[in-house]
Amino acid sequence: MLQAALRSGAAHRRAVFEVFARHLPGGRRYGVVAGTGRVLDELERFRFGDEEIAFLREHRVVDDDTLAFLSEYRFSGDIYGYREGEAYFPASPILIVEGTFAEAVLLETLILSIMNHDCAIASAASRMTNAAGKRPIIEMGSRRTHEQAAVATARAAYIAGFASTSNLMAGHLYGIPTAGTAAHAFTLLHDSERAAFEAQIASFGAETTLLVDTYDVAEAVRTAVELAGPRLGAVRIDSGDLAAAAQEVREQLDSLGAFDTRIVVTSDLDEYAIAALAAAPVDGYGVGTSVATGSGVPTAALVYKLVARETATGKLEAVAKRSVGKPSRGGRKEAYRLIDRSGHADTELITTSGLIPEDAIPLIRPLMIDGEVVGREPLPAARARHAEAVSLLPLEALHLGRGYAAIPTEFA
Repeated sequence: MLQAALRSGAAHRRAVFEVFARHLPGGRRYGVVAGTGRVLDELERFRFGDEEIAFLREHRVVDDDTLAFLSEYRFSGDIYGYREGEAYFPASPILIVEGTFAEAVLLETLILSIMNHDCAIASAASRMTNAAGKRPIIEMGSRRTHEQAAVATARAAYIAGFASTSNLMAGHLYGIPTAGTAAHAFTLLHDSERAAFEAQIASFGAETTLLVDTYDVAEAVRTAVELAGPRLGAVRIDSGDLAAAAQEVREQLDSLGAFDTRIVVTSDLDEYAIAALAAAPVDGYGVGTSVATGSGVPTAALVYKLVARETATGKLEAVAKRSVGKPSRGGRKEAYRLIDRSGHADTELITTSGLIPEDAIPLIRPLMIDGEVVGREPLPAARARHAEAVSLLPLEALHLGRGYAAIPTEFA
């Protein structure tokens, strides 16, 4: 495609691409933007080096003129979009890429691979944190996904409200708080559960979290409090009827004087299981598989479409697909969120007319200008934005059942 465009002379025309979702997959009521920061990081170093050029030449993928273009490639255009942590809805232009067609078309796979993954993870994680309320969630999904995706998962989940991650690389790269507990293997390694607990407490202090369901839960809790005393930090339950087990453990801890010892539960939790535990005496959750796989929705169904292009006369002209079932809306867009009198989001207004509605929240911000990043921000800012964005959504947006988007998208 690039080669043909270079030959036709159209490759250097100005083009506008847009990233959006035609629908919210899985019956979700809103999505959460994540991955934008990673996109910006990748674009700064997105190049075709000598090895890549040699591969393309050896396998005759493209001609010499295209190889010459790629060897000097560096994106020099502009990128605008929703900031990380923001909510989005069908047709929300969460990322807008402006540049020559040749420069912008090469970014499709890079951008979509990052945004589809991270938005899916953040959208699922947001449902989980809403279900958990004020109870913290540890991200523990590294064993359930690709090793590089695991780091991205921790980042996206943190944006959406997870309190910490067990992935130390994510902690190293992004400053995310790290947390974890011992595995059953640690208990099984020792000659007895008591010996395992003694070793863990000796190493980490009484405030550690002890895993109590390797053998008999009640016996493990008695041993844990006997060894650590009432200062025992937490116990973790990883099997069985978690609600019933948590109630029994809470009563046992209280009877032993360990009133401040917390109860953390794990075991294939998702947003539905977390919601079902709302009335249980649980102090925190550990979530792995469900968050790392988008809780059954591993992609955000985002697409990257040309919405405007420069004509032979130099005019920017809107273009759009007319395919059955896959239409798009042409034109370079702006987006605003309208707030009703109750203080909740009412409408996502998307405009190509230049209309700026009164008392609306502008959603599109500059992220890269002339190939230079201008929209990088610390991760806590995205995390705080997510909390604010969710607080503005109508209550039905937080329902876990399948349904339509929480607010309608309108065009002007």
